[in-house]
Amino acid sequence: MRQRTQAVEGEVIGADLQFREFFAAEYGRLRGLGYLLTSDWGQAEELAQDSLVRTYRAWPRVRGHDRPGAYARKVLVNRHRSLLRRAKVEARHLAGRRAEEAVQPELGTDGLVLWSAVRRLPARQRAVLVLRYHEDLPEAEVARLLGLPLGTVKSLAHRGLARLRAELGSPAMEEIRGNQE
Repeated sequence: MRQRTQAVEGEVIGADLQFREFFAAEYGRLRGLGYLLTSDWGQAEELAQDSLVRTYRAWPRVRGHDRPGAYARKVLVNRHRSLLRRAKVEARHLAGRRAEEAVQPELGTDGLVLWSAVRRLPARQRAVLVLRYHEDLPEAEVARLLGLPLGTVKSLAHRGLARLRAELGSPAMEEIRGNQE
């Protein structure tokens, strides 16, 4: 009986060590993805931590997957979607606006202009563009993560990119870029 207890304790310690390594490797990426989806570092950290806690709860099952990081990203995206739905319901009931902090990442002048334009996109377009081009995920993976049909992901990406091109190529934006150089 004692040997069995020691074997189980050894498995638990090994799994914990494996998860710690996973945590160290994935936390920064999850936090960055959370920021790109929310534009708020506080919310990004909450999403990253929450997704890692939920991944830890499922770790005995998840650690055998080829890509446990993909599982954690899906948890983060689903949690973000759930929070968005909750916020919509709360907004309807409270009929008030939630003040958002305007956190600007350190991206340089061109990066700030681009990020400002990305933040003005509708939430679904922004999520598709962030997952597709920043996270460099294939369209099928983006569709799976967001729970959307592949065609919808393609349409949202096309429309989002067209909107960014139109906005960033406008005469007003050219003037802003000219003044900053």
